[in-house]
Amino acid sequence: RSLMNLRELVSALNDFASLSLAESWDNVGLLVEPSPPHTVNTLFLTNDLTEEVMEEAVQKAVDLILSYHPPIFTPLKRVTWKTWKERLVVRALEHRIGIYSPHTAYDAIPHGVNNWLAKGLGACTSVPLHPSTAPSYPAEGTHRVEFCADNTEHLDTVLSKIKDIQGISCLTTLPARVEGEEQTRVSLNCSQKALLEVVALLSQNSRLYHKTEILLLQKPLLPHTGMGRLCTLSEPVSLSDIIERIKSHLKLPHIRLAMGMGKTLESPVKKAALCAGSGSSVLKGMEADLYLTGEMSHHDVLDAVANGISVILCEHSNTERGFLTELCDMLAIHLQNKINIIVSEKDRDPLQVA
Repeated sequence: RSLMNLRELVSALNDFASLSLAESWDNVGLLVEPSPPHTVNTLFLTNDLTEEVMEEAVQKAVDLILSYHPPIFTPLKRVTWKTWKERLVVRALEHRIGIYSPHTAYDAIPHGVNNWLAKGLGACTSVPLHPSTAPSYPAEGTHRVEFCADNTEHLDTVLSKIKDIQGISCLTTLPARVEGEEQTRVSLNCSQKALLEVVALLSQNSRLYHKTEILLLQKPLLPHTGMGRLCTLSEPVSLSDIIERIKSHLKLPHIRLAMGMGKTLESPVKKAALCAGSGSSVLKGMEADLYLTGEMSHHDVLDAVANGISVILCEHSNTERGFLTELCDMLAIHLQNKINIIVSEKDRDPLQVA
């Protein structure tokens, strides 16, 4: 096997799943980097980076850990031996091990965690519950403002005031004929914050204001990419059959079930909304026969049940970890078998049935 330079490998990982697809609150990408040059012979996959998993990584002399959950999430004010997350960073750097985390970028991609979870339902078609938008388009601004004005000094004053506002881009003026009159058509892109200032300025002149159009610049949706999945089963299946399928797919002896109001184990399941991990915010308000996720708050479960929706909870990381074996195979192909890729044996859900 040839080795890979860490930066080259990180670039290849970013190609596999663009980090721009991650949620804005997330902390993704390369989180710990040993001093360059750093070559990677072994890539180590884990769902959670615990101290036990870090010990395993050190024993196996790995060079980069891909931890699905970011072990550094809130900023560290110091790196000491005092807390377990700080100790992870200390050990990683002492043993020259990098740490990379993709988290919600892997939730969003078509070949990602939610797609793997959906396989547990059997034959079905699925669409994202919250589709991702193309990150780079439009390049600037969230709104376009357009208005027509008479060619007067007043227009020059308005334009000079607009130019002073921060967050304005693509300001253009074109000659226009409106109802036989020579006028100037003004068009500009602006941010949400700048929009308020532009509107305040234009509203000082009622004629301008009445001729103003505001467009919301919608970024195009990326097909099959986004948070959660709404799965439509090819054939309706009883709730009890779905439970067995999910247990088998996730290799779990138990799941937790909340039966929807008026439902039984024989009730048919045709539509299932799912989200790996902690899915309440993604699943909320979705119409389905079933919600499938790792964990949900008590009150969100009560809401779903009252709406006749059954809920299956499998514990947070149990809805994610099984994806790692599939990821291992996909990355081997993506990285052209240049490096060793291994999956942690110590990584497990912290909760068990006692």
